[in-house]
Amino acid sequence: MERKQGQAVAISLNQGDHGYLGRTVHEKMSFGSFQLANLTYLSIWKDMVNGTSVEEFILLGFPGTRQFRVSFVVVFALMYTLTVIGNASVIALVWRSSNLHTPMYFFLCNLSFLEIWYTTGVVPKAIGVMLGTSQTISFSVCILQLFFLLSLGSTECFLLSVMAYDRYLAICYPLRYSSLMNSVLSVRLALSSWLGGFLAISLLAFLTSRLTFCGPDVINHFLCDIDSCLALSCSDTRPVELATFLISIIVVVASCVVTLVSYVYIISSILRIQSAHGRKKAFSTCSAHLSVVTIWYGSTMFLYVKPSAQNSLDLNKIVNTFNTVVTPLLNPFIYTLRNKEVKLALGRAFQKK
Repeated sequence: MERKQGQAVAISLNQGDHGYLGRTVHEKMSFGSFQLANLTYLSIWKDMVNGTSVEEFILLGFPGTRQFRVSFVVVFALMYTLTVIGNASVIALVWRSSNLHTPMYFFLCNLSFLEIWYTTGVVPKAIGVMLGTSQTISFSVCILQLFFLLSLGSTECFLLSVMAYDRYLAICYPLRYSSLMNSVLSVRLALSSWLGGFLAISLLAFLTSRLTFCGPDVINHFLCDIDSCLALSCSDTRPVELATFLISIIVVVASCVVTLVSYVYIISSILRIQSAHGRKKAFSTCSAHLSVVTIWYGSTMFLYVKPSAQNSLDLNKIVNTFNTVVTPLLNPFIYTLRNKEVKLALGRAFQKK
């Protein structure tokens, strides 16, 4: 870098370059390739090489005019309200209908409960960001939100695979289903899904909390996700990227394989049924779950199953919107509209009222 006396130095860096520049400074100084004379110019980077300088971040949300952002707020608020009402209604309906007290609907209640908290961890803060009333988020709260969302997402992967296994037992072993999938096993599987989801992300959240953030402090998102944190960090992010990839393989890919294998056996069993009515009835018991699985795993694999987490942050923002706002809204309606038992129970509930 050359600078004449009295001449200002202009530096233009994007979000990803700041982290790269900070890491380069640390590496060069560590191996002694920086000349002592060049150290005098490091004052303009003093905040970037000081890991304790960033104590809070600024969330950008969605770009555009205020009218455009307000329209997003209205959509987000409406979808959040419908999501909470829809999933809470599913829980209440299963609780009140004795004919729905089966392992399948017990897992569905767990999924609905998870979806309420999953979208609650995103939408209220996102509304504040888009309105401009709550754009800052402290470092500790950012890590907490990241841990909370990733843990719930991992739990959903495990729950969906458990639900696929439940449908496999119901269709492939209908006479032995009640003995194979009893209440004790269903509770253990649900509890294991919750514990496994939160334990799997503990290491990743710890490694992310150990990163140094030297500036800038602007996150091009409406939430704290792993990609944005890696893009802002000025320390070596390779361990976190590797941990993200390996945990994604364990959580997402492994649970997806269990789901796919279960459905291979389910479909082969359905095709062996002689009557068309029997095949249709058997497929109707798992069609809703299959729809949810397709939507969830498609977006989740795009976000997390990749060697490097630093790619298009704008595209990740769109997919995250679908994953955290749209999918929790669709799930209760998919299970309600495509499940005859739920529709019958819903009709009886309205008749009683």
